[in-house]
This record gives sequence, structure tokens and C-alpha cells, in this order.
Amino acid sequence: MSAESQDKDDGATPAARAPGNLHLVSDATGETVNSVARAVLSQFRDVEPVEHAWTLVRTRGHMDKVVAGIEAAPGPVLFTLINETLRAQLTEACRRLGVPAISILDPVMHALVAYFDVDTVGRPGLQHELSSEYFDRIEAMNFAMAHDDGQQLETLDEADVVLTGVSRTSKTPTCIYLANRGVRAANVPLVPGVPPPAELLALKRPLVIGLTKDPARLVQVRRNRLRLMTEEEAAADENAYADLEAVKKEVAEARRLCGRMGWPTLDVTRRSIEESAAAIMTMLARHRRQAAS
Repeated sequence: MSAESQDKDDGATPAARAPGNLHLVSDATGETVNSVARAVLSQFRDVEPVEHAWTLVRTRGHMDKVVAGIEAAPGPVLFTLINETLRAQLTEACRRLGVPAISILDPVMHALVAYFDVDTVGRPGLQHELSSEYFDRIEAMNFAMAHDDGQQLETLDEADVVLTGVSRTSKTPTCIYLANRGVRAANVPLVPGVPPPAELLALKRPLVIGLTKDPARLVQVRRNRLRLMTEEEAAADENAYADLEAVKKEVAEARRLCGRMGWPTLDVTRRSIEESAAAIMTMLARHRRQAAS
């Protein structure tokens, strides 16, 4: 939400400061400060402050609006600002108002400057420039979409990672997340009673990972999906798709296939998409080191 369109807490008083409001100030899109805020707030219970997002703050006039917003709804300020004048303007205002102002990048920036003995560029928004890394991510996203759910098997060997597994093991969202990290990811489902595609079994270069999940949890997820289907579709699928004993056999057979092929498996039962992707990135790095040795 931009500074001009934000909802202000008109009734804010000093007693409501914590955890009433949280201001996120950035001279770019605000993705970094927002991500840090999400990570930190997840560690607190029953703390859900009203967030005020101030993005693309690059002039004194815009900073005046930010300060006015903080005055109207006092609360801690997290910021990512490169311009020293704007930083001083914000921190002085926060000191006057008695609210903490925290530059989330400073500790990392100072440590790297000292270690590498170099100066920073000092220009906001550099991480969003149209670099080769940006185009790599776009290409990876296109690849993931084109190779979703067993499509375009003829070019499966061009993937960095191929995820396989039974239905509802989060293969597609994990591939999309990996693509946003620049990884060319494809996924191929394992369907009961249907032999795995020959193209999948023949892969040599990509890292193939089998995603698995606790059968009882799978049944819950699948039953939720059946509720979204028509009665005829649900009746046709329910016996095998959401039956616990059938699902146990399905998961066991998928594990046996991964064992025969020498593919590593990843249990995603208690993992978020981000956690699964982080584990896969670690496995991919190891796979690449082994391939290079």
C-alpha cells in the first residue's frame, strides 16, 4: 500500500503503540523490509500490528509524508534507505517521537564492506534492475509452466531439477517457487496403475527428487480437493484417490520407485513450500558439486 492510500489509525494513542502500528519504509519496492518483517513477526504470538507500507521514498517531500504518517499512528519503523539525508530525516523524527527506527540492512552492509574492503554503490533499487539474473528467473518461470504436470517430456532433460511424486505433494507450487530463484524445475506425477514416463526414467543430467507425504495427511488434502469437484467427478475418484489403504500403497510404491532409481526423496508433510524449496536448493548444490568433480 502506498503512502498516499494507506489507512491511518486515527485513534492511535501512546498506550496503543505496541503492537498497534508498524511502519515499513523503503526507497525501492519494499520487498526486502516486508520479508524481514514477516520473518520476525512470525516469532511472536498474538502480535498483529497494523502495517503502514511506504515505498519508493526518494525525496524529502515524500519523507515528510512518511513522518506525518508515523506521527498520526506511532509505532516502530523498519527501513531500507540508501540516501543519507533521508535516513537522517527519518531517524531524527523517530527519535523525537520516541519510536524505534531500525535500518535492517546496516549490520550486513557494514560487515561486508569491512570484509571485502569496498564501498557500496549507494543507489536504491539495484536488485530490481533488468539484469541477466532477472531474465534467468523469467526463463525459469516459463520453463516451469511449460513442464508442469508431466508436459513437454521431450525436453525434460533441460531441467535443473525434476520433482516427481503422487498427487497432492505440492510439486507445482514448489516448482514455481524454485523458478523464482532461477532454477529450471519440472514436475512429473506418479499415477497409480500407470507406468512412469520413459523420459523420466531415462534422465541422467537433472536432479530427480521424489516428494512424499504422510498418507493420512494426503487423504485429508485429497478429500478437501474432492469437495471442490462435481459429485460425479468425486464419486469416480473417491474410492482410490482418498482411501487411506489405497493411498498408503500408492506412497509406498512411489518410494520403492525412487529407491530403485537412486532418486533422493523429500518428505514435505510438515514443510512449507519455502522450506521444501530451501532443502531442494541444498540438494541441487550438492548434486552440481558432485557432477563437477
